[in-house]
Amino acid sequence: MEKFFKLKQYGTNVRTEIIAGFTTFFTMAYILIVNPSILSNTGLDKGAVFLATVFASAIGTLVMGLFANVPYALAPGMGLNAFFTFVVVFGLGFTPYEALGMVFVCGVINVLITVTRIRKHIVKSIPLSLQHAIGGGIGLFIAFIGLNDAKMLLLAPFSEFGTGYTELLAFKQPHQVLFIIGLVLAIVLLVKKVKGAMLITIVLTTVIGIPLGVVNLSAASVDMGAVGAAFTALAGIFGKGVTEGIPSLFADPSRLPVVLTTIFAFSLSDTFDTIGTFIGTGRRSGIFSEEDEKALENGKGFSSRMDKALFADSIATSVGAFLGTSNTTTYIESAAGIEEGGRTGLTAVTVAVLFLVSIFAAPFVGLVPASATGPILVIVGILMASSFADINWSDFSEAVPAFFAAAFMAFTYNISTGIGFAFIAYALIKVVTGKSKEIHPILGVAALLFLLNFVLAAL
Repeated sequence: MEKFFKLKQYGTNVRTEIIAGFTTFFTMAYILIVNPSILSNTGLDKGAVFLATVFASAIGTLVMGLFANVPYALAPGMGLNAFFTFVVVFGLGFTPYEALGMVFVCGVINVLITVTRIRKHIVKSIPLSLQHAIGGGIGLFIAFIGLNDAKMLLLAPFSEFGTGYTELLAFKQPHQVLFIIGLVLAIVLLVKKVKGAMLITIVLTTVIGIPLGVVNLSAASVDMGAVGAAFTALAGIFGKGVTEGIPSLFADPSRLPVVLTTIFAFSLSDTFDTIGTFIGTGRRSGIFSEEDEKALENGKGFSSRMDKALFADSIATSVGAFLGTSNTTTYIESAAGIEEGGRTGLTAVTVAVLFLVSIFAAPFVGLVPASATGPILVIVGILMASSFADINWSDFSEAVPAFFAAAFMAFTYNISTGIGFAFIAYALIKVVTGKSKEIHPILGVAALLFLLNFVLAAL
Protein backbone atom coordinates (compact mmCIF):
# COMPACT_ATOMS: atom_id res chain seq x y z
CA MET A 1 0.00 0.00 0.00
CA GLU A 2 2.89 2.33 0.85
CA LYS A 3 4.56 1.56 -2.47
CA PHE A 4 1.38 1.96 -4.56
CA PHE A 5 0.09 5.21 -3.03
CA LYS A 6 3.57 6.62 -2.12
CA LEU A 7 2.33 7.61 1.34
CA LYS A 8 5.73 8.63 2.75
CA GLN A 9 6.53 10.69 -0.32
CA TYR A 10 3.41 12.75 0.26
CA GLY A 11 3.90 12.98 4.03
CA THR A 12 0.94 10.87 5.13
CA ASN A 13 0.03 7.42 6.46
CA VAL A 14 -2.75 4.83 6.23
CA ARG A 15 -4.58 6.04 9.34
CA THR A 16 -4.63 9.67 8.20
CA GLU A 17 -5.80 8.75 4.70
CA ILE A 18 -8.65 6.56 5.95
CA ILE A 19 -9.82 9.20 8.44
CA ALA A 20 -9.68 11.78 5.63
CA GLY A 21 -11.75 9.45 3.46
CA PHE A 22 -14.42 9.06 6.13
CA THR A 23 -14.48 12.83 6.62
CA THR A 24 -14.93 13.52 2.91
CA PHE A 25 -17.62 10.86 2.58
CA PHE A 26 -19.74 12.14 5.44
CA THR A 27 -19.54 15.74 4.19
CA MET A 28 -20.83 14.70 0.76
CA ALA A 29 -23.08 11.74 1.65
CA TYR A 30 -26.09 14.04 1.37
CA ILE A 31 -25.90 13.55 -2.42
CA LEU A 32 -27.22 9.99 -1.92
CA ILE A 33 -30.48 11.48 -0.67
CA VAL A 34 -30.63 14.73 -2.63
CA ASN A 35 -29.72 13.54 -6.14
CA PRO A 36 -32.46 10.88 -6.43
CA SER A 37 -34.93 13.39 -4.99
CA ILE A 38 -34.12 15.95 -7.71
CA LEU A 39 -33.74 13.65 -10.73
CA SER A 40 -36.81 11.55 -9.93
CA ASN A 41 -38.89 14.64 -10.75
CA THR A 42 -38.10 13.94 -14.41
CA GLY A 43 -39.79 10.54 -14.25
CA LEU A 44 -36.64 8.49 -13.66
CA ASP A 45 -37.11 5.82 -10.97
CA LYS A 46 -35.92 7.14 -7.61
CA GLY A 47 -34.39 3.84 -6.50
CA ALA A 48 -32.57 3.47 -9.81
CA VAL A 49 -31.19 7.01 -9.56
CA PHE A 50 -30.00 6.22 -6.02
CA LEU A 51 -28.04 3.22 -7.29
CA ALA A 52 -26.78 5.20 -10.30
CA THR A 53 -25.56 7.86 -7.87
CA VAL A 54 -23.79 5.23 -5.75
CA PHE A 55 -22.09 3.46 -8.66
CA ALA A 56 -21.18 6.63 -10.58
CA SER A 57 -19.65 8.13 -7.43
CA ALA A 58 -17.82 4.93 -6.50
CA ILE A 59 -16.45 4.28 -10.00
CA GLY A 60 -15.40 7.89 -10.60
CA THR A 61 -13.78 8.19 -7.17
CA LEU A 62 -12.06 4.80 -7.52
CA VAL A 63 -10.53 5.82 -10.86
CA MET A 64 -9.43 9.11 -9.28
CA GLY A 65 -7.76 7.25 -6.40
CA LEU A 66 -6.17 4.30 -8.22
CA PHE A 67 -5.34 5.98 -11.53
CA ALA A 68 -4.50 9.55 -10.46
CA ASN A 69 -3.51 8.90 -6.81
CA VAL A 70 -5.14 12.09 -5.54
CA PRO A 71 -7.59 12.48 -2.62
CA TYR A 72 -10.56 13.80 -4.60
CA ALA A 73 -14.03 12.27 -4.53
CA LEU A 74 -16.60 12.48 -7.31
CA ALA A 75 -20.39 12.39 -7.39
CA PRO A 76 -23.25 13.86 -9.43
CA GLY A 77 -22.81 17.61 -9.12
CA MET A 78 -25.24 19.78 -7.23
CA GLY A 79 -26.47 22.57 -9.47
CA LEU A 80 -25.84 20.43 -12.54
CA ASN A 81 -28.55 18.00 -11.40
CA ALA A 82 -30.95 20.92 -10.90
CA PHE A 83 -30.03 22.28 -14.35
CA PHE A 84 -30.65 18.79 -15.77
CA THR A 85 -34.11 18.58 -14.19
CA PHE A 86 -35.59 22.05 -14.11
CA VAL A 87 -33.96 23.65 -17.17
CA VAL A 88 -33.21 20.87 -19.66
CA VAL A 89 -36.20 18.58 -18.97
CA PHE A 90 -38.89 20.92 -17.60
CA GLY A 91 -37.82 24.19 -19.24
CA LEU A 92 -36.59 23.04 -22.67
CA GLY A 93 -38.87 20.02 -22.96
CA PHE A 94 -36.27 17.29 -23.49
CA THR A 95 -36.97 13.78 -22.19
CA PRO A 96 -34.78 12.58 -19.28
CA TYR A 97 -33.13 10.12 -21.67
CA GLU A 98 -32.27 12.91 -24.10
CA ALA A 99 -30.82 14.87 -21.18
CA LEU A 100 -28.72 11.84 -20.21
CA GLY A 101 -27.56 11.66 -23.82
CA MET A 102 -26.41 15.28 -23.60
CA VAL A 103 -24.49 14.52 -20.40
CA PHE A 104 -22.80 11.56 -22.12
CA VAL A 105 -21.74 13.76 -25.04
CA CYS A 106 -20.49 16.34 -22.53
CA GLY A 107 -18.34 13.63 -20.95
CA VAL A 108 -16.89 12.65 -24.32
CA ILE A 109 -16.07 16.31 -25.03
CA ASN A 110 -14.36 16.60 -21.65
CA VAL A 111 -12.29 13.48 -22.40
CA LEU A 112 -11.21 14.96 -25.73
CA ILE A 113 -10.20 18.34 -24.31
CA THR A 114 -8.30 16.52 -21.56
CA VAL A 115 -6.44 14.15 -23.89
CA THR A 116 -5.58 17.03 -26.21
CA ARG A 117 -4.22 18.98 -23.20
CA ILE A 118 -6.70 21.82 -23.67
CA ARG A 119 -7.77 21.55 -20.03
CA LYS A 120 -4.17 21.93 -18.84
CA HIS A 121 -3.70 24.96 -21.05
CA ILE A 122 -6.85 26.43 -19.50
CA VAL A 123 -5.22 26.09 -16.07
CA LYS A 124 -2.05 27.72 -17.41
CA SER A 125 -4.06 30.64 -18.80
CA ILE A 126 -5.44 31.66 -15.38
CA PRO A 127 -3.35 34.45 -13.75
CA LEU A 128 -1.83 33.72 -10.35
CA SER A 129 -3.98 36.33 -8.60
CA LEU A 130 -7.14 34.71 -9.95
CA GLN A 131 -5.94 31.28 -8.90
CA HIS A 132 -5.60 32.56 -5.33
CA ALA A 133 -9.00 34.25 -5.59
CA ILE A 134 -10.58 31.02 -6.80
CA GLY A 135 -9.11 29.20 -3.80
CA GLY A 136 -10.43 31.78 -1.35
CA GLY A 137 -13.74 32.04 -3.17
CA ILE A 138 -14.26 28.31 -2.98
CA GLY A 139 -13.64 28.64 0.76
CA LEU A 140 -16.49 31.16 1.04
CA PHE A 141 -18.65 28.96 -1.18
CA ILE A 142 -18.03 25.91 1.02
CA ALA A 143 -18.79 27.87 4.20
CA PHE A 144 -22.01 29.15 2.64
CA ILE A 145 -22.99 25.57 1.73
CA GLY A 146 -22.45 24.55 5.36
CA LEU A 147 -24.56 27.41 6.73
CA ASN A 148 -27.29 26.99 4.13
CA ASP A 149 -27.59 23.20 4.37
CA ALA A 150 -27.88 23.44 8.16
CA LYS A 151 -30.62 26.09 7.68
CA MET A 152 -28.69 28.66 9.68
CA LEU A 153 -29.67 31.52 7.37
CA LEU A 154 -33.01 32.93 6.29
CA LEU A 155 -32.10 34.50 2.97
CA ALA A 156 -33.79 37.77 2.12
CA PRO A 157 -36.21 37.82 -0.82
CA PHE A 158 -35.35 40.52 -3.33
CA SER A 159 -37.91 41.89 -5.75
CA GLU A 160 -38.78 45.06 -7.63
CA PHE A 161 -41.03 46.02 -4.72
CA GLY A 162 -38.31 46.09 -2.12
CA THR A 163 -35.94 43.92 -0.13
CA GLY A 164 -36.03 41.95 3.06
CA TYR A 165 -33.00 41.09 5.12
CA THR A 166 -30.93 37.99 5.72
CA GLU A 167 -31.47 36.67 9.22
CA LEU A 168 -29.19 34.44 11.28
CA LEU A 169 -31.39 31.71 12.74
CA ALA A 170 -29.04 30.49 15.47
CA PHE A 171 -30.71 28.94 18.55
CA LYS A 172 -34.23 29.11 17.07
CA GLN A 173 -34.53 25.39 16.29
CA PRO A 174 -32.82 22.26 17.70
CA HIS A 175 -30.92 21.63 14.45
CA GLN A 176 -29.51 25.15 14.62
CA VAL A 177 -28.45 24.65 18.22
CA LEU A 178 -26.77 21.41 17.14
CA PHE A 179 -24.91 23.29 14.39
CA ILE A 180 -23.53 25.78 16.95
CA ILE A 181 -22.47 22.92 19.23
CA GLY A 182 -20.71 21.23 16.30
CA LEU A 183 -18.98 24.44 15.25
CA VAL A 184 -17.71 25.12 18.78
CA LEU A 185 -16.58 21.50 19.09
CA ALA A 186 -14.70 21.65 15.77
CA ILE A 187 -12.97 24.91 16.70
CA VAL A 188 -11.88 23.58 20.10
CA LEU A 189 -10.54 20.31 18.68
CA LEU A 190 -8.66 22.06 15.87
CA VAL A 191 -7.16 24.68 18.20
CA LYS A 192 -6.03 21.80 20.42
CA LYS A 193 -4.59 20.12 17.29
CA VAL A 194 -6.50 16.87 17.92
CA LYS A 195 -5.94 14.28 15.18
CA GLY A 196 -9.10 13.47 13.26
CA ALA A 197 -10.81 16.58 14.64
CA MET A 198 -13.27 16.91 11.76
CA LEU A 199 -14.42 13.29 11.77
CA ILE A 200 -14.70 13.33 15.57
CA THR A 201 -16.84 16.45 15.28
CA ILE A 202 -19.19 14.81 12.78
CA VAL A 203 -19.62 11.68 14.91
CA LEU A 204 -20.05 13.46 18.27
CA THR A 205 -22.40 16.07 16.83
CA THR A 206 -24.55 13.33 15.31
CA VAL A 207 -24.70 11.53 18.67
CA ILE A 208 -25.61 14.77 20.47
CA GLY A 209 -28.34 15.24 17.87
CA ILE A 210 -30.18 12.13 19.14
CA PRO A 211 -31.42 13.59 22.46
CA LEU A 212 -32.05 16.93 20.72
CA GLY A 213 -34.45 15.18 18.36
CA VAL A 214 -32.50 16.14 15.25
CA VAL A 215 -31.38 12.56 14.58
CA ASN A 216 -34.23 10.06 14.33
CA LEU A 217 -32.91 6.54 14.96
CA SER A 218 -36.23 4.96 14.00
CA ALA A 219 -35.54 5.99 10.39
CA ALA A 220 -32.59 3.58 10.27
CA SER A 221 -34.34 0.53 8.81
CA VAL A 222 -32.98 -1.41 5.83
CA ASP A 223 -35.62 -2.70 3.42
CA MET A 224 -33.91 -5.37 1.32
CA GLY A 225 -36.97 -5.59 -0.91
CA ALA A 226 -36.57 -1.93 -1.82
CA VAL A 227 -32.90 -2.49 -2.61
CA GLY A 228 -33.81 -5.35 -4.96
CA ALA A 229 -36.49 -3.26 -6.68
CA ALA A 230 -33.97 -0.48 -7.19
CA PHE A 231 -31.58 -2.87 -8.96
CA THR A 232 -34.42 -4.01 -11.24
CA ALA A 233 -35.25 -0.38 -12.07
CA LEU A 234 -31.58 0.42 -12.70
CA ALA A 235 -31.40 -2.43 -15.21
CA GLY A 236 -34.30 -0.77 -17.01
CA ILE A 237 -32.43 2.50 -17.64
CA PHE A 238 -28.82 1.24 -17.73
CA GLY A 239 -27.42 2.75 -20.90
CA LYS A 240 -30.91 3.65 -22.10
CA GLY A 241 -30.25 7.38 -21.81
CA VAL A 242 -27.36 7.03 -24.24
CA THR A 243 -28.83 4.53 -26.72
CA GLU A 244 -32.24 6.21 -26.90
CA GLY A 245 -31.37 9.81 -26.09
CA ILE A 246 -28.55 10.63 -28.51
CA PRO A 247 -30.27 9.56 -31.77
CA SER A 248 -33.42 11.53 -30.96
CA LEU A 249 -31.34 14.59 -30.01
CA PHE A 250 -29.94 14.94 -33.51
CA ALA A 251 -32.97 13.66 -35.43
CA ASP A 252 -34.65 17.07 -35.64
CA PRO A 253 -32.37 19.70 -37.28
CA SER A 254 -34.51 22.55 -35.90
CA ARG A 255 -33.50 21.58 -32.35
CA LEU A 256 -29.76 21.46 -33.05
CA PRO A 257 -28.98 25.02 -31.85
CA VAL A 258 -30.70 24.37 -28.50
CA VAL A 259 -29.10 20.92 -28.18
CA LEU A 260 -25.59 22.21 -28.88
CA THR A 261 -26.04 25.22 -26.59
CA THR A 262 -27.23 22.98 -23.76
CA ILE A 263 -24.32 20.57 -24.20
CA PHE A 264 -21.98 23.59 -24.19
CA ALA A 265 -23.54 24.82 -20.92
CA PHE A 266 -23.09 21.38 -19.34
CA SER A 267 -19.46 21.14 -20.51
CA LEU A 268 -18.50 24.71 -19.56
CA SER A 269 -19.85 24.41 -16.03
CA ASP A 270 -18.38 20.93 -15.52
CA THR A 271 -14.93 21.92 -16.79
CA PHE A 272 -14.55 25.08 -14.74
CA ASP A 273 -16.03 23.54 -11.59
CA THR A 274 -13.33 20.87 -11.77
CA ILE A 275 -10.49 23.25 -12.61
CA GLY A 276 -11.61 25.60 -9.84
CA THR A 277 -11.65 22.75 -7.34
CA PHE A 278 -8.17 21.54 -8.32
CA ILE A 279 -6.67 25.02 -8.26
CA GLY A 280 -8.42 26.05 -5.07
CA THR A 281 -7.45 22.98 -3.03
CA GLY A 282 -4.41 21.56 -4.81
CA ARG A 283 -2.25 24.69 -4.69
CA ARG A 284 -2.69 25.38 -0.98
CA SER A 285 -2.32 21.77 0.19
CA GLY A 286 0.61 20.88 -2.04
CA ILE A 287 -1.23 17.98 -3.70
CA PHE A 288 -0.06 19.36 -7.03
CA SER A 289 3.56 20.12 -6.21
CA GLU A 290 5.98 22.85 -7.26
CA GLU A 291 7.40 20.45 -9.83
CA ASP A 292 3.95 20.32 -11.41
CA GLU A 293 3.94 24.09 -11.74
CA LYS A 294 7.50 24.24 -13.07
CA ALA A 295 6.56 21.69 -15.71
CA LEU A 296 3.58 23.87 -16.58
CA GLU A 297 5.78 26.95 -16.96
CA ASN A 298 8.10 24.99 -19.24
CA GLY A 299 5.18 24.14 -21.49
CA LYS A 300 5.24 20.45 -20.59
CA GLY A 301 2.02 20.60 -18.60
CA PHE A 302 1.44 19.32 -15.11
CA SER A 303 2.95 16.02 -14.02
CA SER A 304 1.01 12.83 -14.58
CA ARG A 305 -0.86 13.37 -11.31
CA MET A 306 -2.76 16.34 -12.68
CA ASP A 307 -3.10 14.75 -16.12
CA LYS A 308 -4.68 11.66 -14.63
CA ALA A 309 -6.91 13.62 -12.23
CA LEU A 310 -8.41 15.62 -15.10
CA PHE A 311 -8.83 12.46 -17.16
CA ALA A 312 -10.53 10.60 -14.28
CA ASP A 313 -12.98 13.46 -13.82
CA SER A 314 -13.88 13.56 -17.52
CA ILE A 315 -14.40 9.79 -17.71
CA ALA A 316 -16.73 9.91 -14.69
CA THR A 317 -19.25 12.18 -16.47
CA SER A 318 -19.85 9.71 -19.30
CA VAL A 319 -19.94 6.74 -16.92
CA GLY A 320 -22.54 8.52 -14.78
CA ALA A 321 -24.74 9.28 -17.79
CA PHE A 322 -24.53 5.67 -18.96
CA LEU A 323 -25.65 4.54 -15.50
CA GLY A 324 -28.50 7.07 -15.41
CA THR A 325 -27.48 10.22 -13.57
CA SER A 326 -26.48 13.81 -14.34
CA ASN A 327 -22.88 15.08 -14.59
CA THR A 328 -20.52 13.31 -12.21
CA THR A 329 -17.81 15.75 -11.18
CA THR A 330 -15.06 16.34 -8.63
CA TYR A 331 -16.59 17.42 -5.34
CA ILE A 332 -15.46 20.53 -3.54
CA GLU A 333 -16.31 18.76 -0.26
CA SER A 334 -13.11 16.79 -0.91
CA ALA A 335 -11.46 19.80 0.74
CA ALA A 336 -12.72 18.53 4.11
CA GLY A 337 -10.69 15.34 3.75
CA ILE A 338 -7.71 17.25 2.38
CA GLU A 339 -7.75 19.56 5.41
CA GLU A 340 -7.90 16.41 7.55
CA GLY A 341 -4.59 15.34 5.99
CA GLY A 342 -5.61 13.32 2.93
CA ARG A 343 -2.93 13.57 0.26
CA THR A 344 -3.13 10.41 -1.86
CA GLY A 345 -5.54 8.18 -3.70
CA LEU A 346 -6.04 6.06 -0.57
CA THR A 347 -8.38 8.78 0.68
CA ALA A 348 -10.40 8.52 -2.56
CA VAL A 349 -10.43 4.71 -2.44
CA THR A 350 -11.81 4.90 1.12
CA VAL A 351 -14.60 7.19 -0.08
CA ALA A 352 -15.37 4.85 -3.00
CA VAL A 353 -15.66 1.85 -0.67
CA LEU A 354 -17.97 3.80 1.64
CA PHE A 355 -20.19 4.70 -1.33
CA LEU A 356 -20.51 1.01 -2.21
CA VAL A 357 -21.24 0.07 1.40
CA SER A 358 -23.93 2.75 1.45
CA ILE A 359 -26.05 0.63 -0.92
CA PHE A 360 -27.16 -1.35 2.11
CA ALA A 361 -26.44 1.27 4.73
CA ALA A 362 -28.16 4.27 3.15
CA PRO A 363 -30.58 4.74 6.09
CA PHE A 364 -27.62 4.91 8.49
CA VAL A 365 -25.67 7.30 6.25
CA GLY A 366 -28.79 9.42 6.12
CA LEU A 367 -28.77 9.71 9.92
CA VAL A 368 -25.85 12.15 9.78
CA PRO A 369 -27.61 15.55 9.70
CA ALA A 370 -26.51 18.69 7.89
CA SER A 371 -26.08 20.23 11.34
CA ALA A 372 -23.18 17.80 11.89
CA THR A 373 -21.44 18.25 8.53
CA GLY A 374 -22.20 21.98 8.17
CA PRO A 375 -19.69 23.07 10.85
CA ILE A 376 -16.95 21.14 9.02
CA LEU A 377 -17.67 22.99 5.79
CA VAL A 378 -17.50 26.33 7.63
CA ILE A 379 -14.13 25.34 9.13
CA VAL A 380 -12.82 24.32 5.70
CA GLY A 381 -13.98 27.70 4.38
CA ILE A 382 -12.01 29.48 7.10
CA LEU A 383 -8.86 27.52 6.28
CA MET A 384 -9.14 28.13 2.54
CA ALA A 385 -9.76 31.85 2.98
CA SER A 386 -6.02 32.20 3.70
CA SER A 387 -5.52 32.31 -0.09
CA PHE A 388 -6.83 35.88 -0.07
CA ALA A 389 -3.60 36.96 1.64
CA ASP A 390 -1.68 36.35 -1.60
CA ILE A 391 -3.77 38.83 -3.60
CA ASN A 392 -2.59 42.42 -4.07
CA TRP A 393 -5.80 44.15 -2.95
CA SER A 394 -4.19 47.60 -3.27
CA ASP A 395 -4.06 47.13 -7.06
CA PHE A 396 -7.65 47.81 -8.12
CA SER A 397 -7.18 46.11 -11.50
CA GLU A 398 -6.21 42.92 -9.66
CA ALA A 399 -8.73 43.31 -6.86
CA VAL A 400 -11.83 43.59 -9.08
CA PRO A 401 -11.62 40.20 -10.85
CA ALA A 402 -10.40 38.56 -7.63
CA PHE A 403 -13.38 39.91 -5.72
CA PHE A 404 -15.79 38.89 -8.48
CA ALA A 405 -14.40 35.34 -8.45
CA ALA A 406 -14.91 35.03 -4.70
CA ALA A 407 -18.17 36.92 -4.30
CA PHE A 408 -20.08 35.47 -7.23
CA MET A 409 -19.13 31.92 -6.29
CA ALA A 410 -20.77 32.33 -2.89
CA PHE A 411 -23.62 34.64 -3.89
CA THR A 412 -24.72 32.58 -6.91
CA TYR A 413 -23.97 29.20 -5.30
CA ASN A 414 -21.93 28.25 -8.36
CA ILE A 415 -18.15 27.95 -8.87
CA SER A 416 -18.14 28.36 -12.64
CA THR A 417 -20.30 31.51 -12.46
CA GLY A 418 -17.72 33.14 -10.19
CA ILE A 419 -14.92 32.15 -12.56
CA GLY A 420 -16.94 33.48 -15.50
CA PHE A 421 -17.46 36.93 -13.98
CA ALA A 422 -13.79 37.05 -12.95
CA PHE A 423 -12.61 36.20 -16.48
CA ILE A 424 -14.88 38.81 -18.05
CA ALA A 425 -13.77 41.51 -15.59
CA TYR A 426 -10.08 40.61 -16.03
CA ALA A 427 -10.31 40.76 -19.83
CA LEU A 428 -12.27 44.02 -19.78
CA ILE A 429 -9.76 45.73 -17.47
CA LYS A 430 -6.81 44.61 -19.59
CA VAL A 431 -8.46 45.92 -22.76
CA VAL A 432 -9.37 49.37 -21.36
CA THR A 433 -5.90 49.79 -19.81
CA GLY A 434 -4.17 48.98 -23.09
CA LYS A 435 -2.75 45.68 -21.85
CA SER A 436 -4.78 43.32 -24.01
CA LYS A 437 -1.59 41.43 -24.95
CA GLU A 438 -1.45 40.15 -21.36
CA ILE A 439 -4.73 38.27 -21.88
CA HIS A 440 -3.98 34.62 -22.57
CA PRO A 441 -5.87 33.57 -25.73
CA ILE A 442 -7.63 30.75 -23.88
CA LEU A 443 -8.76 33.09 -21.10
CA GLY A 444 -9.98 35.60 -23.68
CA VAL A 445 -11.99 32.95 -25.54
CA ALA A 446 -13.31 31.57 -22.25
CA ALA A 447 -14.42 35.07 -21.19
CA LEU A 448 -16.34 35.50 -24.46
CA LEU A 449 -17.93 32.07 -24.10
CA PHE A 450 -18.97 32.84 -20.52
CA LEU A 451 -20.46 36.14 -21.67
CA LEU A 452 -22.33 34.33 -24.45
CA ASN A 453 -23.53 31.72 -21.97
CA PHE A 454 -24.83 34.38 -19.55
CA VAL A 455 -26.65 36.19 -22.38
CA LEU A 456 -28.22 33.00 -23.72
CA ALA A 457 -29.27 31.99 -20.21
CA ALA A 458 -30.95 35.38 -19.76
CA LEU A 459 -32.78 35.01 -23.07
